Amino acid sequence: MPPIGARVRVPVGTREVIGCVVAHGGTFEEGKPVRDILAVLDESPYLPEPVVRLCQWVADYYMAGIGDTISAAMPPGAHRKSAIRTRRVITATVHGVSAVESQSAELTVRQREVLTVLASTPAGLSASVLRERGGSAEVVRRMVAKGLLVIRDEQHERDPFEGAVMPAEPDSGRRVLTTEQDGACRTLEGLLDEQRFRVALLHGVTGSGKTEIYLQAARHTLQKGRQTLILVPEIALTPSVSSRFRAAFGTRVAIQHSGLSDGERHDQWQRIHRGEVDVVVGTRSAVFTPLPNPGLIVVDEEHDGSYKQEESPRYHGRDVAIVRAQASHALIVLGSATPSMESYQNAVTGKYVHIALERRVLDRPLAEVRLVNMREEYAECGPDVVISRALVEAIDTRLTKGEQVLVLLNRRGYSTAVLCRQCGDYFECPNCSVSLTVHRAHSRWRARCHYCNYTVIVPTSCRKCAAPYLEQTGFGTERVEEQLKERFPSARISRIDRDSIRAKGALTTRLSQFAAGEIDIIVGTQMIAKGHDFPRVTLVGVVSADVGLGLADFRAAERTFQLLTQVAGRAGRGEQAGEAIVQTLYPDHYSIEVARRQDYPAFFEKEINYRRGMRYPPVVALINTVVRGRQFEEAMQLATDVVARLSSAAESGRFQILGPAPAPLGKLRGEHRVQFFLKGTRRADMRNALKEVLLAMPEARRRITVDVDPLTVL
Repeated sequence: MPPIGARVRVPVGTREVIGCVVAHGGTFEEGKPVRDILAVLDESPYLPEPVVRLCQWVADYYMAGIGDTISAAMPPGAHRKSAIRTRRVITATVHGVSAVESQSAELTVRQREVLTVLASTPAGLSASVLRERGGSAEVVRRMVAKGLLVIRDEQHERDPFEGAVMPAEPDSGRRVLTTEQDGACRTLEGLLDEQRFRVALLHGVTGSGKTEIYLQAARHTLQKGRQTLILVPEIALTPSVSSRFRAAFGTRVAIQHSGLSDGERHDQWQRIHRGEVDVVVGTRSAVFTPLPNPGLIVVDEEHDGSYKQEESPRYHGRDVAIVRAQASHALIVLGSATPSMESYQNAVTGKYVHIALERRVLDRPLAEVRLVNMREEYAECGPDVVISRALVEAIDTRLTKGEQVLVLLNRRGYSTAVLCRQCGDYFECPNCSVSLTVHRAHSRWRARCHYCNYTVIVPTSCRKCAAPYLEQTGFGTERVEEQLKERFPSARISRIDRDSIRAKGALTTRLSQFAAGEIDIIVGTQMIAKGHDFPRVTLVGVVSADVGLGLADFRAAERTFQLLTQVAGRAGRGEQAGEAIVQTLYPDHYSIEVARRQDYPAFFEKEINYRRGMRYPPVVALINTVVRGRQFEEAMQLATDVVARLSSAAESGRFQILGPAPAPLGKLRGEHRVQFFLKGTRRADMRNALKEVLLAMPEARRRITVDVDPLTVL
């Protein structure tokens, strides 16, 4: 019998597919044919049993298919029997070395050159490297035939650290810590010594040195004979974090994220599986990494929405990490300067150990934050202002001093919509209920939907009335970059958003250039706002700080506060004091006002009172259910049917049903959307009731999306 976690080849219809054993035994529906396994591919578990159990928990809790969850835990290439990569290595034979040393007249000029190179490389060279040095395939073939060379195949492990633009520098060991850092380390080491499941919230202001604390805790974990898993929210953060850990732990550090090639991810995963790794640094999916005995799990920037997966299984990496730590009897550390409401609530109620870092390293001051009321700016300078006078002046001052600047606008593209001034028609996506965003590609204007990727060249006249009075409204990072280049022509300016870093390695290269002082100003979206440490940055400008406040989402204020506090924290991390200039239409909104003071407790108290009054998380739990249909009436009817079947459970007082109603994003990828919410204090009751209803409606299940603990309700 194949062990749990082993891969097997099984028949599905007329096809043969690779599956994973998740359990032994079980019952089968009568009358359904049961077919035999065709082949067992692994004698021992390919996916460790603890990871399989974690996948089963994820599938149950988030109401996803176990197949989707197992796939999320598997490395690329797992569907094949073997994904081991080999390469051809060419070495000189004894006869070949002798021929070149004796200056044999039988050798051609090219053969002599090849043998000279290989004679100084006893281990040989790969065929590709030798080809670059003049050893073409035909030359090699002839030399092999003469007995001058020999070719062998060897296993080649793809190393993502090769050629890294942020190489690790040797770490001398424990650095001089601040009093707060030292206290935090001692607390965490005490928790690690307990060798049992504990959760700690490391709540430290930006620049307080949380990464150094992670390093010390990882060292202590290694002394206990266990491993460490470090989760970060964005691929952009893995180079800097992994280089710090690589400096401390050498080659026994692996990375796991989707920015690697499939081959690199596969080989790193195999190293972890073989027990050759002490520390893994990765993004959300690394929570499933096959570490044999994790003793410490760190979720850095634990508040970040990137930890929530947007497709099935819709799991939250932080919460799954907590479950994994519980199963492994490990310590999990949640780190953030702006914790999620849920985590901070658990800390203040004593469920989590609360460790506070209230001062920056070397007692550097937090950046001074100035608010610019854009309503006044528009009144004095006109409605087309993108960069305020205060921000322009501040940038000019910093550039004169040779300092660096970050400019944040959490909106991509050049402009946000195209409007006909004659008939008022907006240029909308035909598949989604959104306006198309305009991007400037060289000399051509293209309008693109950021949901379905529908793209069209911007016309010169209105599609509806044919009038030539089209106007672009709103602005994104591309327009901010353009205006900065016009105002500061001698400055070196670059942009970081999803559109500008599509090429592999582009993001890491750009961040490294900025860290090296080769770029003066970076314009970017939220990916520049968190975790990065650039000592030369003394000014942060935030354009349209309130861009998210108008969303129909109860977390809008929380996200705004977190984003502003995080990006302000990028300034003044070196010897020079920092400043942040925040442009806003709503300077009196509490999320912006307390972000100006960088006062998290004040924000929490204000926000938790709002959540209590409206009965939103973390006071209660939510399940968002979205029903899709080709026609709106079809989606609404199905949603109404599901809600009717849930009504009896809701009437018992176990939970409340809100809806159904049209979703804020009413149409997406050609389908109309209707949603309803389950709200209550007992998640299990809500999930079980919804599961029971959906099991009774198998034909409708494919048109229904369930999101347990949603981070967005759009």
